[in-house]
Amino acid sequence: MAATPLLDVQDLRKEFPVRGGWLGRARGAVRAVENVSFRIEQGRTLGLVGESGCGKSTTARLVLRLLEPDGGRVCFDGVDLATLSGRALRALRRDMQIVFQDPYSSLNPQMCVRDLIGFNLRVHGERGPAVAAAVAAVLADVGLARDHAERYPHELSGGQRQRVNLARALVLRPRLLVADEPVSALDKSVQAQVLNLFVDLRAQYGLTTLFISHDLHVVQYLSDWVAVMYLGQIVESARVERIYAQPLHPYTRALLAAVPDIDRPRGRRPPPLAGDLPSPLDPPSGCRFRTRCPHVMPVCAEVAPALTPQAPDHAVACHLYPAATSTVAPLPAAAGS
Repeated sequence: MAATPLLDVQDLRKEFPVRGGWLGRARGAVRAVENVSFRIEQGRTLGLVGESGCGKSTTARLVLRLLEPDGGRVCFDGVDLATLSGRALRALRRDMQIVFQDPYSSLNPQMCVRDLIGFNLRVHGERGPAVAAAVAAVLADVGLARDHAERYPHELSGGQRQRVNLARALVLRPRLLVADEPVSALDKSVQAQVLNLFVDLRAQYGLTTLFISHDLHVVQYLSDWVAVMYLGQIVESARVERIYAQPLHPYTRALLAAVPDIDRPRGRRPPPLAGDLPSPLDPPSGCRFRTRCPHVMPVCAEVAPALTPQAPDHAVACHLYPAATSTVAPLPAAAGS
């Protein structure tokens, strides 16, 4: 991707200690995120996909420094977030906002919509009529009527609550929006409305977006680039048109095969993945996907594959594709890319 991206994440790592027993002794650590790297250009969207428990949400919180990483670096517009604290970090938070998965629990039930949205502005020092004007403008942008400003979360539908969450993030005019499974808790018909709203708002506000989802159709609709995550690691990364036309990693292929397709003959559906997701407390040696992979080889248990380029704008971490012998042909560039 670009040499000077808006967001540059390098070798990000995070472990959570696990304690048990009467004395609370350490029993190990959950390796939630390990050596995760990616970049997002200004105005682009990266879709981060994977099963539940693979570390997507932890990655989002590390990017925003809601969690402190154990290693690696997060740079926003050339600034290393680890070097900031106090007022400098608070000022930068205006440019980095998040929309959470659950549209109800992420809203304070004791505050009306007007106060929920205006609170962010007041935290950053804005007062008076300017706050009311900004709230009214962003409510219109997310498709809510003026009278919604006086309602409380329990008086809204799920889709309306998520629009409020969007408005709360956008009222600060951020440059980076992190969307953590923002439509997974909504009905399918409402999902389509909110996704179309995302597309419109991304263009209107000039947003750079990290969009997290387990739904590959959603990611395909919204993203310019896709990174596939498995058990805390990125196993494949490519432009969206390539990864859907020519997936390389067996895990990516399995995820795509699991997506319902009315055009696929009933008897030709690939078999689902075998086995359960291994525990991040004790991940498999070598390749973490080897316990479920139909193409496992002896080397998979001994050596962890590195994320290596296989073609322009496409990298994969799999021993089936050693960099020196790869013959993957590049796809033509999409119009406007």
